[in-house]
Amino acid sequence: MSRMTMIQAIRSGMDNAMEKDDNVVVFGEDVGFFGGVFRCTQGLQEKYGRQRCFDAPISESGIVGAAIGMAAYGIRPCVEIQFADYMYPAYDQITQEASRIRYRSANDFTVPIVVRMPTGGGIFGGQTHSQSPEALFAHVSGIKTVIPSNPYDAKGLLISAIEDEDPVMFLEPKRLYNGPFDGHHDRPVTPWSKHEFGEVPDDYYTVPLGKAAVRREGADVTVLVYGTMVYVAEAAAEEAGVDAEIIDLRTILPLDLEAIEESVRKTGRCVIVHEATKTCGFGAELMAVVAESCFYHLEAPIIRVTGYDTPYPHAHEWEYFPGPKRVGDALKKVMEAA
Repeated sequence: MSRMTMIQAIRSGMDNAMEKDDNVVVFGEDVGFFGGVFRCTQGLQEKYGRQRCFDAPISESGIVGAAIGMAAYGIRPCVEIQFADYMYPAYDQITQEASRIRYRSANDFTVPIVVRMPTGGGIFGGQTHSQSPEALFAHVSGIKTVIPSNPYDAKGLLISAIEDEDPVMFLEPKRLYNGPFDGHHDRPVTPWSKHEFGEVPDDYYTVPLGKAAVRREGADVTVLVYGTMVYVAEAAAEEAGVDAEIIDLRTILPLDLEAIEESVRKTGRCVIVHEATKTCGFGAELMAVVAESCFYHLEAPIIRVTGYDTPYPHAHEWEYFPGPKRVGDALKKVMEAA
C-alpha cells in the first residue's frame, strides 16, 4: 500500500494495466514526453516506449477516432482529452461510432476504449476548462460513464474501465487531483480525508463498474452524489446535524439501482447533489428513478442541489458550486416536510 493522490493513483492504474496487457496503449495531447498537463501519465513513455505511450496532434476527434479503429482491431486505447470541455469535437465519434459498433456489427466488433478527461471546476480555469458534461454521455446508449471520488476508487475503476469491452468515459474531478478538499470550507487539506481513501495498493486490483458505495450510513435521508460532491455532502450533513446516508454512485452508467432503492426505501427522503447545471442534469434522471421505484416510501419531495443554469461563472465559481450551506438547507427542508 502507498499513500497516493488521485493523480498518482490514476497513473498507477495505467501502469498496472499496461504491464499486464501489451495491447493497452496510452495517447493524447502532451501525454508522452511531457506526462500530461496534470502529470497523470508522467513516466509511462519512459517505461513503455513511444509505441505504447505517445503524443497526439491537437485533434480530439482524431484522437478518439483513431482509438476506435485501434480498438476494433484488438488494441485497448486509454486516451486523454486534456479537459472535459475539449471533448465536443470528439462527441460525434463517441456517440455516433464508439457507442454503436457492438450493436451495428451484431457483436462481431467491440470498442474497448477509455476516454479520460478532467472534469469540473475549482482551479479557476474559466469557462472552457471547468464544465461538467457527464449528463451528455449518460444519455447515450452503448457507453459507460465513471466519476471517481477518491484515489482508491480512481485506480480500481480505471483498470476495470480499461478491461471493459465497451467504451468508457472516465471523468476525473480535478478539484480532487492533488488531495481532498475540506468540504466545510472548499479548500484543499492534507492528508487524504478521515476515511484514509489515500491508501492505495501498488499492485493490480479492480473496482467493479456499476456498484455504488455508502460513504456515510444514516437513517433520515439519502444523499445521492458522485465525485467532488461526496465531500460537500459529508460536510453539509455534519453542519446540519442530519443523520444522512451518503451514496457515492461512482458510475452513473451503469447505475446501481439496487443501492439507491435500498437506501431511499430505508430513509424515506432523498437529496441529490451535483456540480453540473440543474436543467437536464443527471440529477433529473436520478429523481425519475427514485420517483418510479420508491414513490410509496417517500415522506418528502425529492430535492436537487446543483450548479446554476448559467454559463460557467469564472469570477464566481465558488458561489456557483453547491456548498455545505445550500446542501444543508436542502437536508433540513426534507426533514421538516410533513
